[in-house]
Amino acid sequence: MTRPRVLAIAEAANPEWVSVPLVGWSLATALREVAEVHIVTQIRNRDAFLRAGLTEGVDFTSIDSEALARPLWALGERLRMGQGKGWTTLQLINALSYPWFEHLVWRQFGEAIRAGRYDIVHRITPLSPTISSSLSAKCARAGVPFVLGPLNGGVPWPAGFDAERRREREYLSYLRSAYKALPGRTATLRHSAAILAGSRHTMGELPGFARAKTVYLPENAIDPARFSRIATPAPDGPLRAAFVGRLVPYKGPDMLIEAAAPLLRAGRLHLDLVGDGPMMPALRAQADALGVAAHITFHGWLEHAHVQDVLATCHLFAFPSIREFGGGVVLEAMALAVPPLIVDYAGPGELVTASRGVKVPLGSRAEIIAGFAAALQNLSQDRAALAAMGQAGRAWVLEQATWAAKAGQVRAVYDALLAKAPLPKVFAA
Repeated sequence: MTRPRVLAIAEAANPEWVSVPLVGWSLATALREVAEVHIVTQIRNRDAFLRAGLTEGVDFTSIDSEALARPLWALGERLRMGQGKGWTTLQLINALSYPWFEHLVWRQFGEAIRAGRYDIVHRITPLSPTISSSLSAKCARAGVPFVLGPLNGGVPWPAGFDAERRREREYLSYLRSAYKALPGRTATLRHSAAILAGSRHTMGELPGFARAKTVYLPENAIDPARFSRIATPAPDGPLRAAFVGRLVPYKGPDMLIEAAAPLLRAGRLHLDLVGDGPMMPALRAQADALGVAAHITFHGWLEHAHVQDVLATCHLFAFPSIREFGGGVVLEAMALAVPPLIVDYAGPGELVTASRGVKVPLGSRAEIIAGFAAALQNLSQDRAALAAMGQAGRAWVLEQATWAAKAGQVRAVYDALLAKAPLPKVFAA
């Protein structure tokens, strides 16, 4: 079968970073195994692409939009006052700067698109559904299918967590739904030939005409080369559980310590906390006050490649975050056969089933702590169940949630568009 020629727009794509840039890089490069792909990215990613062995002008093109992007980014950093907070503010800044990037993309590739030198144009990043695309209408006029996504984001803050919301400086999130009225959003969705929704929440926010051409495809996957080990926790001794993430309020590391305190004091549990952030001093003080500091290892920030070294020693991944869009770290734990214990909400709640992990219902802070405490108590007494969930999770990830599998799922969307056939339901839970 002829491989489709794809122009992959990935403004944020970088193999040396995490979060959205790593998703952009991973999906764009995985697609090169199933299609003839030329990647278009922002110039800040150029050196990382070259270090990864790609050839500029052949495998990728870097677009220099820094004249506008750099000062707007600096403004965004000032508005969010650093520390990785104010995500909604950053998305507003991206919405202001990104159209110039697409303008430059069309300036460089518009003639080739109109001439039919690409079968598909696929905008992979930005992932945010709040950022429209002028390319969708231009590609539609040129008769070239435009694929949008995976789109994800905007998960509402749960009731009862307004304090955490304010501590994250998410003031603009109170107005977030206003993005649906922004100029260009409806046109972007209408002119897209297919939309990939990275979460069921994002799919639910789309208007009916857009949902009809939307495929549910969670944004995250894992690279088996990066997460190649299988967990081999000690068969006896205390249960070992890990938390991986920024130490910020909505991730809930303080809730985990409180929930785990009885088992920690009894010597039946050891916690490995991987990550750093503004809560670190408070978490250390909390551990001291509860008398559990001797049973918690604060690893601090670790290189992404070394996270699996900690996870591979654990029986359980304990992650009480109450607002995760994708939940990539949950997949990474499952890839190592470490079953997750999570809050049943948003990204993690969509990735975990009863056969491959444990979900605590979303509720108040006190209810989540109580739910985690009960789950930890039960799991500490049933390591056979933990091992079975770990193996089931690993098998599912390797079948459905590697980047190679994801590329095959996206290729099925391309093939349906080019054959003018119904879009497939490519992701199996």
